[in-house]
Amino acid sequence: MRRKKKSKFPAKYVLLIMTLLCAVIIGCSLKASETGPVSTAAGSVIAPMQKGVNKLGSALTNVRNHLQSKKSLETENEQLREQLADAQASLNQVQLNQEELDNLKKLYQMDQTYADYEKVAANVIGKDAGNWFSVFLIDRGSNDGISVGMNVLADGGLAGIVTQVGPNYAKVRSIIDDNSNVSAKNLSTSDLCIVSGSLKSMNESSQIDFDDLRDKDGQAKVGDQIVTSNISDMFLEGIPIGYITDIQTDSNNLTKSGHIATIVDFEHLSDVFVILQTKDVTDTTGTTEGE
Repeated sequence: MRRKKKSKFPAKYVLLIMTLLCAVIIGCSLKASETGPVSTAAGSVIAPMQKGVNKLGSALTNVRNHLQSKKSLETENEQLREQLADAQASLNQVQLNQEELDNLKKLYQMDQTYADYEKVAANVIGKDAGNWFSVFLIDRGSNDGISVGMNVLADGGLAGIVTQVGPNYAKVRSIIDDNSNVSAKNLSTSDLCIVSGSLKSMNESSQIDFDDLRDKDGQAKVGDQIVTSNISDMFLEGIPIGYITDIQTDSNNLTKSGHIATIVDFEHLSDVFVILQTKDVTDTTGTTEGE
């Protein structure tokens, strides 16, 4: 049986020759005419590819621009945040300065109101636990002439009385403390009453109590101002305490009681005046008022 004779030209060489021949034909056609059939065929293949490449390039350009824009916005936002923080810090400082100015104005007005008394200004530096300044510390003491029994003022009204003194500090019991009692009077009628501290009333309505008001003529009314009386054992006469917010007749039909809104803000005490004078008189019962 005869074997087939192998071809002298393998298929791969034939394919290579045909490819070269096509390339030559395409080159000649393009050179001869840009509108020739070969050019048209090439264009129909290349054009969609070029269009796709253009779209891809546009998309990549858009992504790049978006990233650059995002980075720019982030930088701008960071700068704005820094500017806002600086502005807020400046505003806070202005508010602090305004608060200090307002406090100084209040202290000046209070100093003028009680110009007849020698006084010393002090800062509140501590207080008992809770929302209210019922017992608090000030940064003045015996070195500044302060002694037990001196009256303490704030916001133009009676804040309390000094109960303990150190060289450079003093403890003050405020008139809202449960252990505080002040002999007072209705400034409108001159009728006497007792003002009693009450943390319960402060927690419930931000007020303190008064009772034993001898309003024989029935003239006392809501809004009347209550001040320290001339018969007070521990407090100088005429210091404002607060204003009547409600009033009712007691069961004995002889006295009245109710509540008082204090002049002093006992939730935000910061500055006070101490009157460097005492009214230390013991009453007939052997107890000292306010203790």
